[in-house]
Amino acid sequence: MSVNRHKPHVYVLPEDDANRQLANGFHLNVDAANDRQMQVLPVAGGWLKVLDLFVSDHVREMDRFSHRLMVLLIDFDGRNDRLLQAQARIPPHLRHRVFILGTLSEPQSLRPDLGSFETIGSGMARDCREGTDTIWGHNLLRHNTSELDRLREHVCPILFPPI
Repeated sequence: MSVNRHKPHVYVLPEDDANRQLANGFHLNVDAANDRQMQVLPVAGGWLKVLDLFVSDHVREMDRFSHRLMVLLIDFDGRNDRLLQAQARIPPHLRHRVFILGTLSEPQSLRPDLGSFETIGSGMARDCREGTDTIWGHNLLRHNTSELDRLREHVCPILFPPI
């Protein structure tokens, strides 16, 4: 099911299948009334391909649909500079609507501590809804703090509106 492009909505572009499963676990925990405001896109096939796809396919669409927010879900592969590299590819006029998140190494490294990808994604959604850091505080996820703060400010009200 696709989103209503004329209302605030969130697209998630995952690097690989593990990230797709995290996003799907998150999506399963979005309030039912807002379920159609989030869509997990097909796997890009690498962090550079996420950026290439974003630039080639999604920049024009984001210009067209001003309510669209994008989450680029990538592996940081142990690279502290990965966020800056990725942000450099985002056009300046869209940076406030694009969020780059991911595991410091790769999602598979989270499983021993946190369980299945779907369980981890569910916990991420719960943390966003409740303003906690049970999952996001994990040592392989805590580098996302600045992006997570922005995500909580802009994306969470769409997916988890206050009652």
